[in-house]
Amino acid sequence: MLRRVPKKRGKVYLLGGGPGDPELITVRAKRRLAEADLVLSDALIHPDLLAFARPDAKLEYVGKRAGRVYERQNSINDRLVQAAREGLTVARLKGGDPYLFGRGSEEAEHLSAEGIEFEVVPGVPSPLAATAYAGVSLSHRDLASSVAYITATESDDKPGSAHDWSKLATATQTLVIFMGVRKLAALMQTLIHNGRAASCPAMVIQSASLPSQRTVVGTVETIAQLANDAGIGMPALTIVGDVVSLRERLRWYDLQPLFGKRVLVPRASQQAASMAQLLRDAGAEPVVAPAIRIAPPEDTTALSVAVQHVDDYTWLAFTSANGVKAFFHELREQGGDGRRLGNVMVAAIGPATAAALREQGIAPDVIAQEFVGEAVADAILASHGKSKEPLRVLLARAAVARDALPNRLRAAGAGVDVVAAYRTLPPLPEDAARLRSLIVEGGVDVVTFTSSSTVEQTLAVLGEDGVAALAKVAVACIGPITRDTALGRGIRVDVMADSYTTEGLIAALTQHFIKERT
Repeated sequence: MLRRVPKKRGKVYLLGGGPGDPELITVRAKRRLAEADLVLSDALIHPDLLAFARPDAKLEYVGKRAGRVYERQNSINDRLVQAAREGLTVARLKGGDPYLFGRGSEEAEHLSAEGIEFEVVPGVPSPLAATAYAGVSLSHRDLASSVAYITATESDDKPGSAHDWSKLATATQTLVIFMGVRKLAALMQTLIHNGRAASCPAMVIQSASLPSQRTVVGTVETIAQLANDAGIGMPALTIVGDVVSLRERLRWYDLQPLFGKRVLVPRASQQAASMAQLLRDAGAEPVVAPAIRIAPPEDTTALSVAVQHVDDYTWLAFTSANGVKAFFHELREQGGDGRRLGNVMVAAIGPATAAALREQGIAPDVIAQEFVGEAVADAILASHGKSKEPLRVLLARAAVARDALPNRLRAAGAGVDVVAAYRTLPPLPEDAARLRSLIVEGGVDVVTFTSSSTVEQTLAVLGEDGVAALAKVAVACIGPITRDTALGRGIRVDVMADSYTTEGLIAALTQHFIKERT
């Protein structure tokens, strides 16, 4: 007798995505996002958060902004119910906290009424992030022991405002006004009319916790005109109270040397994350637009044979993390693991390649002090010393690369086999179009190059006007080989790392902009 399989029950997760900085999402929200079949995201969600979703998850934008026509709340509510009844796990990703002026409670009420199971994951609320990143504490032992959150936008269904300004204006020492930038002058006059001192400090913070954050400080009497003169727009929060006076002592975020700089990272998408995080830590806004793609070699036979007979070699050398990943992927495909290396010595070109080896459970025997192929060859030769054993080296690298390393080894009498572990390809058409737009139309302040291939492919995307377009931005190269490639193609290079790593590149950028400011 056939048994009926019960239909899977769907569930909705109302997730707080935080105030803007993608690293301010909670661990639980990130986990729930990765479990979802369907993600419904709001307008204020940082696009990087969507990378935490499963590759096969369906992504739907349902953002609403004041004064614009997008999805209305009722249709969002209905979509949540429909998807859950189809058995889907749904992540409703909202900016800030779902329940703090985020209409998450309305969605939860609707789900409850329809019998849909749901879970709420709180998020970092925008006032906490905005004040922390702007250098203000909402409460302070000497300045404020009470805080009120007020929305300047109320439901259209209400017959009038629910706010009693005669009480609100002076009820608490700190006021936080949401969504009030478009009516800021009227709001400030209302506060003054109801007893708040015109001289009381006030500030407006736009795009809180992002490198595009802008902060204007004044008083209740002057803040509206100052914000208007500065062109402050949405999203923005207004803070009123003596705590605003703390800014010059507590500000940190917008004092970072790279704060506000939009830095293009034209690396393959699988490599960009770590560099983007380092840039964000320095206050910059990383803009990832791949100029290359990493793919297997056209013919994998040579790599397959080399991996199968790797223990025939004295040394195994890698000049990139991509080579490491490709080599060990092939090793696993053959059912092997690190034990196959036996007594083979392993050389890495630098710390990033060494780190990739350690992820595979392999500690490199030598790491070149200079991150160029010649230095890897010298390190291998120095380690081999006066040994009578024949020196046989397997080099797993890109299909197209400099021959300095194998040539130097062969000149010293070593036998060298070079195998293509991977190849670099041009970007996808949509990535190429975005890369071109960002550079040509002035969408970035800095372009970083971390390899000669990114230089060549970027120029190929830009076409005949590429050098002229790059002359309008700061150009930073990871090392002398990449720099020489750029210079050879007529590109002015403003920054080169002393240490040929992404960390070194960002340190060099930091020093460049510190000098520029002084």
